Amino acid sequence: MREVVGEPMAVQRAAGFRNGIDVRVRLRRKGASSDVAFDGAWWPRSWDLAAELPELVAALGTLGVRVDRFTYPVDVWGTVYRKVTVSGRTVRAGGFTSMDAQLVSLTVDDDRRLDLLVVPPEADALTGVRALRLAGLREDRSSPQRVLAAAGSRPRPEVVPLTGVRAG
Repeated sequence: MREVVGEPMAVQRAAGFRNGIDVRVRLRRKGASSDVAFDGAWWPRSWDLAAELPELVAALGTLGVRVDRFTYPVDVWGTVYRKVTVSGRTVRAGGFTSMDAQLVSLTVDDDRRLDLLVVPPEADALTGVRALRLAGLREDRSSPQRVLAAAGSRPRPEVVPLTGVRAG
């Protein structure tokens, strides 16, 4: 992947919306235990961070969370501009190879860190909604993989008729 450098990327969109569809992000309940693996979940629509990051920042802004810095696993997302401007504010971005592939980290309100579980964009609707809900509720040290597995929609078991078997 090539590194993108140069001028900050500027995005002017209605906060938290892409073509009228709300950005899918959920934060842990206020007052929940601080001893958790992550602080909420984000279900992006694609793996294109250049498109997804400005919308995440705008959506969090509507929730009263001011994002100053965004870090992400570069092996999953690739590289984006180091500075992204959203609604007149600049957010610094940085990719790292040592991060968990299912998490992104944000520095918010100048000093607080939030870790968000990333629900894969290709997740089906049921799994995505469950993962957002579970990540906002979990008050334990569950790994991202466990939460995603718990949220996964399970296919119905296949019923195979038995032939040649007699009762009795």
